[in-house]
Amino acid sequence: MMIYYVEDELNIRELVIYTLRSAGYEARGFADSGTFFEAVRENMPELVLLDIMLPGEDGIQILKKLRAAENTRHLPIIMITAKSAEFDKVSGLDEGADDYITKPFGMVEFLARVRALLRRTKAHEEKTVFTKENLMLDMKKHSVTVDGEEVRLTVKEFDLLRYLFQNQGAVVSRNQLLTMIWGYHYEGETRTVDVHINTLRQKLGGAGQFIETIRGVGYRIL
Repeated sequence: MMIYYVEDELNIRELVIYTLRSAGYEARGFADSGTFFEAVRENMPELVLLDIMLPGEDGIQILKKLRAAENTRHLPIIMITAKSAEFDKVSGLDEGADDYITKPFGMVEFLARVRALLRRTKAHEEKTVFTKENLMLDMKKHSVTVDGEEVRLTVKEFDLLRYLFQNQGAVVSRNQLLTMIWGYHYEGETRTVDVHINTLRQKLGGAGQFIETIRGVGYRIL
């Protein structure tokens, strides 16, 4: 289990790498984006930890590149920032981060968050059938049913529901959905997501209520 950590402060980087290795993970640290991307090309990690405040390319820019590339699009990523402002948290989630940790953080909490994301990722990779009360999505059959009756969805509607189920419990931003479902990032196009979500809800009938709107951020299925 290889974990990469991009952090320009040597003391913090060495402490986190030491903690991860002590917990049984393989881990490598990088001071900048150049050495990090070179390592990714040689050996793909299972998890990436990104500090936001970096010299040159910052963590958000690195995150955008990872989410735009086909081979790293679904790579689990945790953002780490020294700021407690909502802007940094929302920005990271908007660009597709799976979680965020604010400095300073304790190593026990840090390892718990790492383990939780890795467990969630593994479970999502293995799971092919998702249910929420009377709503069921079967990835192998590429089907969605409500009360046992099949609901006909377009490819994009199915992919939207699948992605929300795969991130069940977490808030998924409009920009994240644009990147993951449509394959591009453009803030002015987030209306596309809203239109598809509304159509999806209508087709699901009463089960459409399971797709919650989180004002100013995005959507989720609890």
